[in-house]
Amino acid sequence: MPIESSQKWYVARSLPRQESRAEFQLLRQGFSVFLPRVMKTTRHARKLRTAPIPVFPSYMFVALDVGRDRWRSINGTSGVASLIMQGEAPVPVPAGVVESLLDLVDEDGLVRFDRDLREGQSVRVLAGPFAHAVGVLERLDANGRVRVLLDILNGKVSVYLDRSALEAA
Repeated sequence: MPIESSQKWYVARSLPRQESRAEFQLLRQGFSVFLPRVMKTTRHARKLRTAPIPVFPSYMFVALDVGRDRWRSINGTSGVASLIMQGEAPVPVPAGVVESLLDLVDEDGLVRFDRDLREGQSVRVLAGPFAHAVGVLERLDANGRVRVLLDILNGKVSVYLDRSALEAA
């Protein structure tokens, strides 16, 4: 989703559980919108249900040129609570944040934090108490959590870590 060079990404806050409605209405008005989603499996009444959910509940990104676009209309859009503002103007997202999320989007339009990792692969821990340890990736989940089997003190230890704390070894 490339944006024009004069545009920057801004954050719009939606009403609770109305992210999709807000996204639809903003798209209808001609704005470029990015609502990052991941797949999540939930269990209810002994049934498993997998559905896309927002990475940042109640928040989405909108590309704007504040000097040209009618950005004030966003605050009156159905499903939108408001743009994140500082004084009288919206606050831009730091450069590279949204672009790095866009790089993780797969062909289904979902953000994949585990894109370069796969189960059974050797990984190195980058941060935390197990930094620099090497292990085998046992499990990935849609929430960015991983289970790694580390070889520590002549034994195998299974630990849960954030996906961001790993790299392929």
